[in-house]
Amino acid sequence: MVTSQGTASVSFPFPSVWGIHSSIAGRTIIWGTLTINSIIDNRVVGTVNFRGRPIPINGFWNESTKQIAFDSPYATFSGNLTIIDDQQSRIRHFILQGRFLMKPPSLQAGESGSWIATTDIALNEFPVSGNAYTGQLPPVGAFLTSNILYQHQNFGGRTI
Repeated sequence: MVTSQGTASVSFPFPSVWGIHSSIAGRTIIWGTLTINSIIDNRVVGTVNFRGRPIPINGFWNESTKQIAFDSPYATFSGNLTIIDDQQSRIRHFILQGRFLMKPPSLQAGESGSWIATTDIALNEFPVSGNAYTGQLPPVGAFLTSNILYQHQNFGGRTI
Protein backbone atom coordinates (compact mmCIF):
# COMPACT_ATOMS: atom_id res chain seq x y z
CA MET A 1 0.00 0.00 0.00
CA VAL A 2 1.44 3.35 -1.06
CA THR A 3 0.55 6.84 0.12
CA SER A 4 2.78 8.88 -2.16
CA GLN A 5 4.51 8.63 -5.49
CA GLY A 6 6.22 11.27 -7.51
CA THR A 7 6.13 14.64 -5.80
CA ALA A 8 2.84 14.53 -3.88
CA SER A 9 1.22 12.68 -1.00
CA VAL A 10 -2.19 11.13 -1.68
CA SER A 11 -5.17 10.83 0.70
CA PHE A 12 -6.03 7.24 -0.14
CA PRO A 13 -4.08 4.01 -0.58
CA PHE A 14 -3.09 2.54 -3.92
CA PRO A 15 -3.06 0.19 -5.57
CA SER A 16 -6.65 -0.17 -4.41
CA VAL A 17 -9.85 -1.85 -5.58
CA TRP A 18 -13.18 -0.05 -5.13
CA GLY A 19 -16.77 -1.17 -5.59
CA ILE A 20 -18.44 1.25 -8.05
CA HIS A 21 -22.12 1.93 -8.77
CA SER A 22 -23.52 4.35 -11.33
CA SER A 23 -27.03 5.54 -12.14
CA ILE A 24 -28.84 7.79 -14.59
CA ALA A 25 -31.98 9.60 -13.36
CA GLY A 26 -31.88 7.55 -10.16
CA ARG A 27 -31.90 4.22 -12.03
CA THR A 28 -28.96 1.85 -11.67
CA ILE A 29 -27.26 1.41 -15.00
CA ILE A 30 -24.20 -0.57 -14.01
CA TRP A 31 -21.95 -1.65 -11.14
CA GLY A 32 -18.55 -3.24 -10.89
CA THR A 33 -15.03 -2.51 -9.68
CA LEU A 34 -12.68 0.44 -10.03
CA THR A 35 -8.97 -0.29 -9.66
CA ILE A 36 -6.57 2.57 -9.03
CA ASN A 37 -3.13 1.18 -9.86
CA SER A 38 -1.07 4.33 -9.37
CA ILE A 39 -1.09 8.07 -8.86
CA ILE A 40 2.16 9.61 -10.05
CA ASP A 41 2.51 13.40 -10.14
CA ASN A 42 -1.30 13.68 -9.82
CA ARG A 43 -1.91 11.36 -12.81
CA VAL A 44 -4.32 8.49 -12.13
CA VAL A 45 -3.89 5.15 -13.92
CA GLY A 46 -6.15 2.14 -13.45
CA THR A 47 -9.09 0.17 -14.77
CA VAL A 48 -12.84 0.01 -14.42
CA ASN A 49 -14.56 -3.36 -14.79
CA PHE A 50 -18.32 -3.34 -15.36
CA ARG A 51 -18.87 -6.40 -17.53
CA GLY A 52 -16.06 -8.80 -16.70
CA ARG A 53 -13.30 -7.10 -18.69
CA PRO A 54 -11.07 -4.36 -17.25
CA ILE A 55 -11.23 -1.11 -19.26
CA PRO A 56 -8.27 1.29 -18.89
CA ILE A 57 -8.76 4.65 -17.21
CA ASN A 58 -6.48 7.67 -17.12
CA GLY A 59 -7.04 10.91 -15.27
CA PHE A 60 -5.98 13.37 -12.62
CA TRP A 61 -6.06 13.69 -8.83
CA ASN A 62 -6.01 17.06 -7.05
CA GLU A 63 -4.85 16.46 -3.48
CA SER A 64 -5.65 19.96 -2.20
CA THR A 65 -9.33 19.80 -3.29
CA LYS A 66 -9.66 15.99 -2.95
CA GLN A 67 -11.04 15.83 -6.51
CA ILE A 68 -10.59 13.09 -9.10
CA ALA A 69 -11.34 13.10 -12.83
CA PHE A 70 -10.73 10.20 -15.20
CA ASP A 71 -11.72 8.96 -18.63
CA SER A 72 -12.50 5.52 -19.97
CA PRO A 73 -13.15 4.92 -23.66
CA TYR A 74 -16.91 5.17 -22.89
CA ALA A 75 -17.34 7.82 -20.19
CA THR A 76 -15.80 10.76 -18.35
CA PHE A 77 -15.98 10.67 -14.54
CA SER A 78 -15.37 13.42 -11.97
CA GLY A 79 -15.87 13.40 -8.22
CA ASN A 80 -14.71 14.13 -4.70
CA LEU A 81 -13.19 12.07 -1.91
CA THR A 82 -14.73 11.76 1.54
CA ILE A 83 -13.06 9.81 4.34
CA ILE A 84 -15.15 8.51 7.23
CA ASP A 85 -13.70 6.78 10.28
CA ASP A 86 -15.96 4.32 12.07
CA GLN A 87 -14.37 4.05 15.50
CA GLN A 88 -16.72 1.29 16.65
CA SER A 89 -15.87 -1.12 13.82
CA ARG A 90 -12.30 0.26 13.45
CA ILE A 91 -12.81 0.80 9.70
CA ARG A 92 -11.82 3.76 7.56
CA HIS A 93 -14.20 4.27 4.62
CA PHE A 94 -12.90 5.99 1.48
CA ILE A 95 -15.76 7.30 -0.67
CA LEU A 96 -15.42 8.76 -4.15
CA GLN A 97 -18.64 10.18 -5.58
CA GLY A 98 -19.55 12.48 -8.39
CA ARG A 99 -20.93 12.77 -11.92
CA PHE A 100 -20.21 11.05 -15.21
CA LEU A 101 -20.95 11.72 -18.89
CA MET A 102 -21.25 8.89 -21.40
CA LYS A 103 -19.41 9.43 -24.68
CA PRO A 104 -19.18 7.73 -28.09
CA PRO A 105 -18.91 4.85 -28.91
CA SER A 106 -21.31 4.11 -26.02
CA LEU A 107 -24.95 3.63 -27.04
CA GLN A 108 -25.76 6.01 -24.15
CA ALA A 109 -23.48 8.81 -25.44
CA GLY A 110 -24.65 12.18 -24.13
CA GLU A 111 -26.38 10.71 -21.06
CA SER A 112 -25.11 11.80 -17.65
CA GLY A 113 -25.57 10.51 -14.14
CA SER A 114 -24.01 9.98 -10.74
CA TRP A 115 -21.52 7.45 -9.43
CA ILE A 116 -20.14 6.33 -6.09
CA ALA A 117 -17.13 4.12 -5.37
CA THR A 118 -15.94 2.89 -2.00
CA THR A 119 -13.16 0.95 -0.42
CA ASP A 120 -12.26 0.50 3.21
CA ILE A 121 -9.36 -0.57 5.39
CA ALA A 122 -8.59 -1.03 9.06
CA LEU A 123 -8.18 2.32 10.84
CA ASN A 124 -4.56 1.65 11.75
CA GLU A 125 -3.44 0.72 8.19
CA PHE A 126 -3.39 4.17 6.63
CA PRO A 127 -2.71 7.40 8.53
CA VAL A 128 -4.89 10.40 7.73
CA SER A 129 -4.20 13.74 9.33
CA GLY A 130 -7.24 15.94 9.71
CA ASN A 131 -9.18 14.62 6.71
CA ALA A 132 -11.46 12.04 8.30
CA TYR A 133 -14.97 12.71 9.54
CA THR A 134 -15.53 10.63 12.65
CA GLY A 135 -19.01 9.77 13.84
CA GLN A 136 -20.68 10.38 10.50
CA LEU A 137 -22.54 7.63 8.69
CA PRO A 138 -21.42 6.96 5.12
CA PRO A 139 -23.98 7.61 2.37
CA VAL A 140 -26.23 4.66 1.57
CA GLY A 141 -24.32 4.03 -1.67
CA ALA A 142 -21.27 3.14 0.41
CA PHE A 143 -23.02 0.04 1.70
CA LEU A 144 -24.02 -1.08 -1.80
CA THR A 145 -20.54 -0.60 -3.22
CA SER A 146 -18.96 -2.28 -0.19
CA ASN A 147 -21.16 -5.29 -0.98
CA ILE A 148 -20.05 -5.19 -4.64
CA LEU A 149 -16.41 -5.06 -3.51
CA TYR A 150 -16.96 -7.92 -1.03
CA GLN A 151 -18.51 -10.09 -3.75
CA HIS A 152 -15.62 -9.26 -6.10
CA GLN A 153 -13.08 -10.33 -3.48
CA ASN A 154 -14.92 -13.57 -2.65
CA PHE A 155 -15.59 -14.71 -6.21
CA GLY A 156 -12.07 -14.53 -7.58
CA GLY A 157 -12.31 -11.07 -9.12
CA ARG A 158 -15.49 -11.86 -10.99
CA THR A 159 -18.31 -9.37 -10.58
CA ILE A 160 -21.59 -11.21 -10.10
